[in-house]
Amino acid sequence: MEQLVAAGTQFMREVNAAAILSKLRAETSMSVSALAKAVGLSRQAVTRALNALAEEGLVEFGPLERDARRAGRPAQLVRFRAEAGHVLGLSISPQDARVAVADLSGSVIATDAVQLGPDAGGSQVVETLLSTVARALRAADLTTGDLWFASAGTPGIVDPASGVIKLIPSMPELAGDILQRRLRETLGCPVYLDNDVKLATQGERWRGARRREDSLVMVHWGERVGAGIVLNGELYRGASNDAGDVGFLDLFAEGLLTDEAETDGADAGRSGTRHPHGLGPFEDRVGGEEIVRQAAAAAERAGDGVFRARIEAAGERAFEAVLDAVVEGRPAALEAIDVVARRFAKGIAVIRAILNPRLVVIGGPLARCGETLLAALRRHLAREPLDQPALEVSTLQEDAVVHGALLHSLEEIERTRFGLVRTRSS
Repeated sequence: MEQLVAAGTQFMREVNAAAILSKLRAETSMSVSALAKAVGLSRQAVTRALNALAEEGLVEFGPLERDARRAGRPAQLVRFRAEAGHVLGLSISPQDARVAVADLSGSVIATDAVQLGPDAGGSQVVETLLSTVARALRAADLTTGDLWFASAGTPGIVDPASGVIKLIPSMPELAGDILQRRLRETLGCPVYLDNDVKLATQGERWRGARRREDSLVMVHWGERVGAGIVLNGELYRGASNDAGDVGFLDLFAEGLLTDEAETDGADAGRSGTRHPHGLGPFEDRVGGEEIVRQAAAAAERAGDGVFRARIEAAGERAFEAVLDAVVEGRPAALEAIDVVARRFAKGIAVIRAILNPRLVVIGGPLARCGETLLAALRRHLAREPLDQPALEVSTLQEDAVVHGALLHSLEEIERTRFGLVRTRSS
């Protein structure tokens, strides 16, 4: 798309400055002459705009570039000052809090993460997140005064316009505006909250192997299950911003589908019951708790007392222990993954039948299982009557949320601060 330029009035000078800044941000540095040619303005008009941008600290003139082979005026180099401001990307989940700090070019300069205890209350979780932010800023030699924007992803249903978390079954103590309010108070910059899977989908498209598909679904698979949907190149949110809440699908209700893979009869009567941790019916059958249960049962049947004891000893981290065992190739863990993959394939088949995406990306903790997981899913999807989408695992895995949050922060700066840059009359 051609960048809009104009000349004449004060407003038009602002538009020109925005066009120049947009072009300059995409390059390491450019000469004034090359920049003028690129945006279609005179060298004098570009120089006036650059002087105004330099006064705002957004650009910097470099030394003259002399070339003995060329006669005439030496080239004047100029660069965008990505260090002029910084943005935050935040992710919070029942397992951990993650923070990334980036400059205005999107280069990450500091990260930090902390595990969250299972009994942490809402205020404690928020304060832990804020202390993690403080550590990341210290590592980058920055203060909150250097921040221009912050975006955060959380589980559940979020109203992006207000930052209010409307429903968050896995962390109910964070419902409401406590997170938004404390972040604003502490950071002193604009703060945006959104559903973590939606931000993860944006992060994966931005930095996850540079995926640019205009039709994809990214499924976060861990303790809970949710999906981000991209249609025609745009993130689809749905009427109430909760499109993709596939964890609440009930595919195995009596009379709908049966799971021929059941081996211990422990699922009888589960359909229709409300999970004490607020899990939906689908994530109750494929999520972290069920994976641990299936692995323990498989270890028991195989007489693998060592693995069974390892699961029990892991306590709250039993899910991670099972995923580690899958990566190691432990038979009981592989059997458990195969059982839940058969069930999960039914969910992918539903997504395919309704949306027909080109690609389904598996993100979240299960992405660690890599090709082992994909092979199981493909094997079970081969039984479906329709052609199925391509399957890949997220390259960003659990960092996809913070990268999506960084992207949103940068896009907001683009919209609010770089759209029209104030310039002085010449």
